[in-house]
Amino acid sequence: MTEAWGPDDEGPRPHPGPVRVRVPAKINLHLGVGPLRPDGYHELNTVYHAIGIFDELTARRGDTLTLTMEGVGTGELALDETNLIIRAARALAAHARVPAYARLHLRKSIPLAGGLAGGSADAAAALIACDMLWGLGMSRDQLAEVGAQLGSDVPFLLHGGTALGTGHGEAVSPILARPTAWHWVVAIADGGLSTPAVYRELDTLRDSSWPPPPLEGPDQLMAALRQRDPEVLGAALGNDLQAAALSLRPQLADVLKAGHEAGAIAGLVSGSGPTCVFLAADAGHAQEIAAGLNAAGVCLEAVTARGPQPGARVT
Repeated sequence: MTEAWGPDDEGPRPHPGPVRVRVPAKINLHLGVGPLRPDGYHELNTVYHAIGIFDELTARRGDTLTLTMEGVGTGELALDETNLIIRAARALAAHARVPAYARLHLRKSIPLAGGLAGGSADAAAALIACDMLWGLGMSRDQLAEVGAQLGSDVPFLLHGGTALGTGHGEAVSPILARPTAWHWVVAIADGGLSTPAVYRELDTLRDSSWPPPPLEGPDQLMAALRQRDPEVLGAALGNDLQAAALSLRPQLADVLKAGHEAGAIAGLVSGSGPTCVFLAADAGHAQEIAAGLNAAGVCLEAVTARGPQPGARVT
């Protein structure tokens, strides 16, 4: 990230704006969900992967804090104090002891409540944008500490790439693997799923007579990333929340079936759903799978994306 420096290199100073930040969506290549903790969170062991579906946030100077938007979710997404962008800006301002003044505008492409962490991505973008606009000069690790208070996925989306997440997902460690471009097809659902509802459903299923078997640790997945073979990676993908998402939205089984029939190497529900993602061998194969899914009419839209991508970045 480029900083604006003072006349005597005394440190970063406020940016005149506008500051534009692009931030990717995330998928979970492995999502192991442990039992419910006393603090209300589930213990997670996950492998995050940032993919090429992006939101863009622009920050300009202002004498108050406002948020406007265009794109996916316009008219549905609240732009008030409940929005993660506003919450992120206020949390950063409180941490730095500066006024929370900015005019923020969101161009949204990541689906709402789709299991792709769009809200957390936007919070990460707000932290980067406001840090530069206000001349705070904070490191990504410092911003991640603020972001962890807002959502488990925010620290990862500040860093991007592929990373191991532990705790309730907020403790992020980059995975060092050979540089490899993985090709994905993202089947966007018509309507979202509540993440808390999916976790509650998983708890219910685990208390039933026929609980879904839990995933083992992510070691197989991390070894697969190092091998750079899509077939090996496909065999290692897994998501403990998939059974709960399918229970709440049974038609997702039709999406997964259609992706398989279209030739996907593997497919799974992304995070808490209802978005499904499919692994392809290469870019051409991904286009074929997307065409098959769109022809099947089982999702709102199927699009291709590459990963890993860097986290929130000033453009």
